[in-house]
Amino acid sequence: MQGNLNVQTENIFPVIKKFLYSDHEIFLRELISNAIDATQKLKALSLRDEFKGELGDLTVEVKIDKKKLIISDHGIGMTQEEIDKYINQIAFSGANDFLDKYKDVQENLIGHFGLGFYSAFMVADKVEIETKSYKDAPAVHWSCDGSPEFEMKEGKRKERGTDIILHIADDCKEFLEEHRILELLKKYCRFMPIAIRFGEESVWVDSETEFTEVDDGNGGKKKQPKRVEKKQPRIINDTDPAWKKKPSDLTDEDYKKFYHELYPMNFEDPLFQIHLNVDYPFNLTGILYFPKVRKTIDPNRNKIQLYCNQVFVTDSVEGVVPEYLMLLHGVLDSPDIPLNVSRSYLQSDSNVKKIAQHISKKVADKLEEMSKKNENGEQETESHTQLEDKWDDIKIFVEYGMLTEEKFCERAMKFALLKNTEGKYFKLDDYRDKIKALQTDKDKNVIYLYATDVDEQHAYIAKAKEKGYDVLLMDSVLNSHYINLLEQKIEKTRFVRVDGDTVEKLITHDDNIPEKLSQEEKDKLKPIIEGEVDKAKFTVLLESMESDDQPMVITQNEFMRRYKEMSQTSGGGMGFYGEMPDSYNLVVNINHPLIEQVLKEEDSDKQKQLVHQLTDLALLSNGLLKGEALTQFIKRSVDIIK
Repeated sequence: MQGNLNVQTENIFPVIKKFLYSDHEIFLRELISNAIDATQKLKALSLRDEFKGELGDLTVEVKIDKKKLIISDHGIGMTQEEIDKYINQIAFSGANDFLDKYKDVQENLIGHFGLGFYSAFMVADKVEIETKSYKDAPAVHWSCDGSPEFEMKEGKRKERGTDIILHIADDCKEFLEEHRILELLKKYCRFMPIAIRFGEESVWVDSETEFTEVDDGNGGKKKQPKRVEKKQPRIINDTDPAWKKKPSDLTDEDYKKFYHELYPMNFEDPLFQIHLNVDYPFNLTGILYFPKVRKTIDPNRNKIQLYCNQVFVTDSVEGVVPEYLMLLHGVLDSPDIPLNVSRSYLQSDSNVKKIAQHISKKVADKLEEMSKKNENGEQETESHTQLEDKWDDIKIFVEYGMLTEEKFCERAMKFALLKNTEGKYFKLDDYRDKIKALQTDKDKNVIYLYATDVDEQHAYIAKAKEKGYDVLLMDSVLNSHYINLLEQKIEKTRFVRVDGDTVEKLITHDDNIPEKLSQEEKDKLKPIIEGEVDKAKFTVLLESMESDDQPMVITQNEFMRRYKEMSQTSGGGMGFYGEMPDSYNLVVNINHPLIEQVLKEEDSDKQKQLVHQLTDLALLSNGLLKGEALTQFIKRSVDIIK
């Protein structure tokens, strides 16, 4: 029998090649998916007793034979009538309609018109089908050379199933290379539910006939089997991956093993995982892993793989997974997401949005559970809850989620932690209760003091602790944004970095320290100090402090510094602050004896030297004295000691 494919245009194959070319490798996934479907249908018929024969070996096989690529299955096969219905009657209304409807979408179009099988013509200039149905019907041979004409006749296949034979085109010879086919099989088919065989692989095993002598440890010799290389069929997929199993059937080691199977080049274990298993109102299974994120945001996108019934769809999961969860790794599998899906589809489909919301909820559930004490009211470990043990590794993830997802933020306000410079962890409400008695200012604001670097800000931290204050350690890249968020969420709260002002002014009270200098003396002192500093960078402030405090202290305005940092970690809208130069306050302790000495010094050179030395000491304690200025300071210090 010969005939024409039932389409309204002769341009179907050029259209397929042109518009699907960027995804031309996807043909292998489509053809193997068809083979898997045919095999699973046979298994279903057997379970319902509609097929009474032996299932036998159901492995799908991929072979390279000279210029041909062959995909073979032992599924239900097709009769001549079924080929005429499913192959010859292409659900396609003409090239013009096709181009009009999809002119803006040139990616992942296979499947929109049932063209999965016809993806073969992207890489082949001739395609043959050898098939025999599980029904009592003769085998069928079908062939087409890429024109609308086909040939169909009785076939020679003896066993149930189908062979798809691709005569690879000259411009697609890469698909006749073993390593290329293996690469695609591992990408698209590594977890398909029916075994897929491709060629052979070498393994080392103990020989049953060859032995070698080794020391027995007692001065004698013993025989042990010789290791020999053996060829065996290469099965490229795991048909029962971890996410399809019940969580109760898996150990932590099983989860870690699967993680390293997904990411063989990631040698660190994940921190923990969430196993998803939903069947209403949508179907979703999967495992999401929390990797170590540390201080920097490196989203490492494309680390979550999306599957449809164990068939790989994409690793670009924007839309399926909320933005902040892109930091996670793992697998999601949902039959409610079609195989051939565009990014715009993912962003607009209602099922996809429900899946995203559910994932976010499950993540919040897991973190909240980890933050709780056990049933006896004790911590999960000797000193920490599970969340405290993991907090330093995942806090940037939680902060990112709170900043970008309002619903997650509402949940996280219950379990998010703060860590102080002594390494102790507190929930937000608990920490406020701890500090409010001593760290409430005259305007009834609770002041949260924090440091970003314990070593660099050690002197400031020490001064705050002398006052009885507690200091938080907040050292993530999102600090400024996160602090702003907390100030909005927690009523009557202000965050102040410990080097944002003198210790007396970090938390303002009604009591003031008496001043030892008169106004006239202050008016005389200020220009002396200003004459020795860069006035474009430093603002000189005269403050009344304890006489045993430092003679000069460098501080930086909390508002200006914070918004400058925020501008550096956000997009547009805050460029004004980011472009402003760094500015600092040089706070002079007018009650310190050395400042009195500066005023009394009559030798102008000695006066300048003393001011310069005190200024450099303040800069040095803040890590701001560098380069030539540091060299001169050291030389001057040696001269003074002499």
